[in-house]
Amino acid sequence: MAREINLVPDVKDEMIKALKLRNFILFLCIVVAAASVGVTLIFGLIMGGQQLARDGKKDAIDKLSAKLNSYSDLNQTLTIKDQVQNISSLTENKKAFTRTFNLLSAILPTGADTIKISELRVDLVTDGQPTLTFDAQANAGKEPYIDYNVLDSFKKSMQYMHYDYGSYVDKDGSAIPSYCMIEQGADGALLRENGKDLYAYWTIEEDGCAPTGETKKESYRTEEFEGKRVVKVWRTPQFKSWYNTNSEKTNITLDGTISGVPHFESACITYTGNDSENSNNPKWSTDNQCNLIEDLTNVSENGITILESSNGRDSTNELVLRFSAVVYVNPEFYKYNNTHMIALAPSSRVNVTDSFVQIQSMFSQRARDCKEGDTSCESTTNSGGGANTNNQNGGNNG
Repeated sequence: MAREINLVPDVKDEMIKALKLRNFILFLCIVVAAASVGVTLIFGLIMGGQQLARDGKKDAIDKLSAKLNSYSDLNQTLTIKDQVQNISSLTENKKAFTRTFNLLSAILPTGADTIKISELRVDLVTDGQPTLTFDAQANAGKEPYIDYNVLDSFKKSMQYMHYDYGSYVDKDGSAIPSYCMIEQGADGALLRENGKDLYAYWTIEEDGCAPTGETKKESYRTEEFEGKRVVKVWRTPQFKSWYNTNSEKTNITLDGTISGVPHFESACITYTGNDSENSNNPKWSTDNQCNLIEDLTNVSENGITILESSNGRDSTNELVLRFSAVVYVNPEFYKYNNTHMIALAPSSRVNVTDSFVQIQSMFSQRARDCKEGDTSCESTTNSGGGANTNNQNGGNNG
């Protein structure tokens, strides 16, 4: 039987174990050190790449910032805060160009005497003074067709033109949103009764259109219009039905205060009743302080300047009076914030030429000057002579 004899001393054996442990620890240190170097290298590459990317972005940002800062109106146009602050002023300065057609329907005469426009220029910007510059032709509708009285009457009528705007309110006097009101029919004409009294429809059942006061929606009398349930709201006061001294409640007082009935609150027109002759049927008067046309000192007469006038013939070879004019409009008329705006002709003339269909009747092909030898055109006598016109085209002027 073989036997192993350990001839290595115990001290030597311990030293060998210590050497093995040292070598193992040294190996681990080398591995850890190598891993640390690798990790450090990787982090260095990442940080270096990030720095390079950051430097590139910073350079691009600096260039864009310099470009943006070069705009003089940067603070007013690109900052959200400034945009919010400017909303009110932007809306205040906004103009409603489409009101031009309603304005024309008021100032152009109707009936036998007609004026048609061949060229129109609208300026809403220069000096904040809206102007209408147009070439037109006047036709008296009867002999003599070239009649300066038509033009003279057209000029003088400017001082009697007005406008009106405001808001519709419910029975409690609370404003009805504009989008809840229908003021025009399918043809674009204002809603009228008997060709005179104006009214509108309140879409009371639409979202956001219900009354906000104490009076319940059910207390309003509704009817149907274009498939919607609506409430008829008078813009023109109904004096006879609203003023009733025999009733417990009167909807309009003699000083013009209206209550208890949906109506139009005008910013221009006031009403006054005089019951000295009949307490049950007072005489009502209307006062409109909003002039449509501005009479500018040393610039215009009655708010209009006639640039030139001359005899001519229209597209149908009828004798007409050609003229060019500038009309100076009150800036308030075109302001977008002035809601439910309408132009009003003198009370003696009810104008219905405010529909989209009838707009075309305001315009016509430009009339031509009298040809040489056209004696009937050149010699037509004028029966007016008070239009203060200047003839720049060699025709007959008054």
